[in-house]
Parts: sequence; C-alpha cells; structure tokens
Amino acid sequence: MLSIIVSFPKLDDANKIKNILVRNGYEVALSCNNAAQVINMCSKLDEGIVICGYKLADMLYSELSGYLPSGFSMILLASRGRLVECYEPDIIKVAMPLKINELVKSIEDVYHAYKRRQKKLNRPKERTEEEKQIINDAKLLLISNHGMTEEEAHRYIQKISMDSGNSMVETAEMILILK
Repeated sequence: MLSIIVSFPKLDDANKIKNILVRNGYEVALSCNNAAQVINMCSKLDEGIVICGYKLADMLYSELSGYLPSGFSMILLASRGRLVECYEPDIIKVAMPLKINELVKSIEDVYHAYKRRQKKLNRPKERTEEEKQIINDAKLLLISNHGMTEEEAHRYIQKISMDSGNSMVETAEMILILK
C-alpha cells in the first residue's frame, strides 16, 4: 500500500490537507513542514505519495523531488502561476485554491499507476524449455501410471502446486522423484 506524506511550509496547512485526506478514506503517514522530515520518512517506507507545496521551510519542491526514492510520486499543490513554472513531467500538479475532488482524483491516478506497475512486476515469467520438459515428463508419468488424461495430469500438478505453495516445476520434479 502506498503511504502518503503531506508537507507544507505551515504545519497548520499540512494538517488541514491531512484531515481532508483522512475524511476521504486515506491514511497519512506524516504531516510536516520541511523536506528533511519528508526525506527521512521516505527512507523508512517502500513507496508512497508526497503531497507538498511549492516552497517548504528548507527547500523547494523541485529539490525535494530529486531526493525522493524511485517508489515515490509527488503531487504539487500551488497557485496556477507557480504551476506554470513546474516543468518536471513526473510531478502531478493541482492548482490552489484546492478543489478536494481534484486532489482525490490525483491520488487515485497515482494508486492506479502503482497497481499497474505492481501487476507488471508480478507477471509470471516465461518457463524455460527445460522447465516445460520437466512438467511434460511428470504429466506423461501420471498418464502412464494413473491413467489420467493430459488435461487431468496438468490440473493435478497445478492443484498440488497451489496446495503446497510450490511452483509447478517444483511439483513436477517431486512427482518424477517419487515415481
């Protein structure tokens, strides 16, 4: 799950944004008024969203953006005039005065992008020819020794694999060992 960090020059403003987010169902890991605290918190988290103003107590948003780990996205809340000066394509910009639905939509967009990245990373890798052969050999053994069809043998290996928490290749290897 993505963690949210809110940082504005005035701590009161950061807390107001935090309260808006909490009322809309989001959990905020930190609200603060300086980039040092943001960077420190980011080092403790895997990924997240930093929502900040144009200028914090100790640095500009652009400098802070350079210190964020790769798993973090930034949402910049600033006046339209300041947003025009923001050229970084990876920073999501929301104009002030704040419209809550725009902020919530921006957060949802970051969540959806995060989920797409996770889904891409968690795709099963393609099996090697050797691994495919091990599975086929186990299927042939089940077909010849237990009278299963090819489909039944495949489903059997798949079910045992899922029940045991092993990969299909590991399960097929166990079947071949136990002949």
